[in-house]
Amino acid sequence: MPTNNPSRIAEILARHQQAILEDWLLAQLAAFSARHNLISEADLRRQSADFIGIFGTACQAGTLTDIATPAWQPVRDFLASISRSRASQGFSPSETATFVFSLKQPLFAHIRQELAANAESLADEMWTATVLIDKLGLYTTELFQTAREEVIKRQQMEMLELSTPVVKLWDGILAVPLIGTLDSARTQVVMESLLQSIVDTGSNIAIVDITGVPTVDTLIAQNLLKTAAAARLMGAQCIICGIRPQIAQTMVHLGVAFGEVVTRATLADALAFAFREIGCTVSRQAPRN
Repeated sequence: MPTNNPSRIAEILARHQQAILEDWLLAQLAAFSARHNLISEADLRRQSADFIGIFGTACQAGTLTDIATPAWQPVRDFLASISRSRASQGFSPSETATFVFSLKQPLFAHIRQELAANAESLADEMWTATVLIDKLGLYTTELFQTAREEVIKRQQMEMLELSTPVVKLWDGILAVPLIGTLDSARTQVVMESLLQSIVDTGSNIAIVDITGVPTVDTLIAQNLLKTAAAARLMGAQCIICGIRPQIAQTMVHLGVAFGEVVTRATLADALAFAFREIGCTVSRQAPRN
């Protein structure tokens, strides 16, 4: 069984830190040769120098086979920062993990150089270094995946907000044109955007246009009713329009009823109804010559 002797690795790091750093940088630059636009050599050098400094300190103070101890907290925090930044910069998981795993070869080379005369000690230190770097590499990959998922969720929310604009058609009349599937998450965004616009504009008519919604099932109908009910609680009447014949037949078969919610076939019909509700008359003028 390998013995845990962190002092030897810490000593080797301290004695050959600059040489290990240079070899490590060369390994990273070779890995990023086709993706040099992701990070500059100056930034990579700075990150590598900062990491190897706190890595050496942790090796001196902590147990090398347990990176969950307080001594490794600075290293974990540094890797968390690297993972978050690289997730947003377009690095892949393997490219991010390379930051840690590429340290193996230069570290192993100097361990062999120092301990070549003692085969048992060499094997022990190589094993300890392998376990340590593997754990740090896997930890970095897990952090990257978590950070990437957060980026994707944020982008999805931004896309939802962009895909559900609230348009002011007239004084007192708002419209929300919907395109695509209306699931629970999107319904929440629609509801929040619509209610906030009702408050901001003081509108009392809200038109929800579902012309671009390909299908309407019981769940989508319930979501529409929730949106209409929320608008009504804010003092605005909700009109649902854009119900195509096929969708109307489906809703009848499903037994979906909109109750007191006003429905119209087209946006033009809904706007005409809204004008009547606010006492506005639209008249046609003779064309100008």
